[in-house]
Amino acid sequence: MPSLPGSWPRFRGPDLDNVFKEAVSLARAWPSGGPRKLWTVKLGEGYAGAAIAKSRVYVLDYDQTAKADTLRCFALADGRELWHTAYPVDVRRNHGMSRTVPTVSGNYVVTIGPKCHVMCCDATTGRMLWKIDMVQQWGTTVPQWYAGQCPLVQGNQVILAPGGRALMAAVDIATGKTIWETPNPRGWKMTHASIIPATIGGKKLYIWPASLGVVGVSTTGKLLWESTDWKVSTATVPSAVPIGDGRIFLCGGYNAGAIMFRLRAQGEGFTSEVLYRLKSSVFGSDQHTPILYKGYLYGVLPGGIPLEKQLACLSLDGQVQWTSGPTHRFGLGPYIMAGGLMYLINDQGLMTLAQVSPEGFKALATAKVLAGPDAWGPIAMAGTRLVCRDLTTMVCLDVGGR
Repeated sequence: MPSLPGSWPRFRGPDLDNVFKEAVSLARAWPSGGPRKLWTVKLGEGYAGAAIAKSRVYVLDYDQTAKADTLRCFALADGRELWHTAYPVDVRRNHGMSRTVPTVSGNYVVTIGPKCHVMCCDATTGRMLWKIDMVQQWGTTVPQWYAGQCPLVQGNQVILAPGGRALMAAVDIATGKTIWETPNPRGWKMTHASIIPATIGGKKLYIWPASLGVVGVSTTGKLLWESTDWKVSTATVPSAVPIGDGRIFLCGGYNAGAIMFRLRAQGEGFTSEVLYRLKSSVFGSDQHTPILYKGYLYGVLPGGIPLEKQLACLSLDGQVQWTSGPTHRFGLGPYIMAGGLMYLINDQGLMTLAQVSPEGFKALATAKVLAGPDAWGPIAMAGTRLVCRDLTTMVCLDVGGR
């Protein structure tokens, strides 16, 4: 198997910010047929995005015939399936089945399945090393549209947010044994959002929007901050965005809008203030987490508002700089930033290449790269290869410059 450059080893990439930072040449225009399609594979119904590491592509699929969550490993070079590892679980169609992105760390690959099973496999051979059923272990309530949380790996620890008996927990990546648990006296439940680390006042926190509030937990499992000033009525999907200077940005759909907190260390924990709130008609997101890039936030606005589904640029003081306009709407599709360029995919698989800055939005090219529908899975990039999917198909595109 040829060795190819680049890595996108987890949800939102190496730095959890959805910004592609590799020094490669990217095309600023495409031929009439769009970027070259290098390979295509069929998947079970869902929105699970890919992770890429060491020339391999990892996807947690759902095999409807076998009724099994199935971790599949493909060659980045040509899309050949190298191995797959599965465990039985009955998942009924509920806007698809699969949801989450694996995390690859060293020679481990960790996944969270639709019904909250955590699995760790050898990233080279696919051998299953351990598996945890979070429903059995912590009394997790499976979210309404299945688990959307992606596993966070920090050193030798897998950080999870089960809800139930443990607000958050860490397990050993080699064995799956519990290292610490955070009590959950409020009974907050798992959401679709993923845990994001942040360092504030010299202390590292794991920030997670739970069902009825948002929390910050220490690296040893101690609850250092919680606030009920932020919650989403139906489904919390976007993750937190650490801004710096103690600021944490959160947004959501279902009329939640957005909020900016500032945290300050106080004693062993933190206090917080709300710097501002934004109504959903100003800024929010139904599904994907906005991207912080060079001091501005870029995100697709929620449905049900006059500017619905447009890309918007938001200053950190909460002022919308621009929206992409009625001819450029993106729905629930994913987006990624790369060197001042954005790749955005709409629900039906139309990909737009755009130049963005605080000054404005300029579409450079468009191409139908997926048949659709529901091209919602997160994008992964490695080298000049971009991997994306719709409900049943994953493709690898060459987006390099010539």
